[in-house]
Amino acid sequence: MGVQVKTMEDRKVGQAMWRGALCKCPNCGQGHMLRAYLKVADSCDVCGEELFHHRADDFPPYIAIMIVGHLLVGLMLHMEMTWHMNPAVYLYTLVPLAIVLPLAILPSIKGAIVGMQWAARMHGFDPAHRD
Repeated sequence: MGVQVKTMEDRKVGQAMWRGALCKCPNCGQGHMLRAYLKVADSCDVCGEELFHHRADDFPPYIAIMIVGHLLVGLMLHMEMTWHMNPAVYLYTLVPLAIVLPLAILPSIKGAIVGMQWAARMHGFDPAHRD
């Protein structure tokens, strides 16, 4: 019978992504992940976990645009089918929302992506295989 030997602790992806979405360290859940709006801290200020290995790049903005785009298109279709709005209403309401909403959710999405990378030991997050 095969016996599995664990040499490293398990990292739960869901928990790491949730902690990242809260902009907290994916390891301890206490320290701050971001040191500025979208700048990931080099390491956790509580547990010392290295966070600079992330490679989030363009994925968080893509996800933010997809989420907001789907919400706004659905809202626009609902408004058009229900009230037959003047096109200027869309200009004054939906355009500002299309700018503000992605900027508001972007830090949480970036944190979740970094948390996912940490849990999956991607890039340099695996101490056994540093870049």
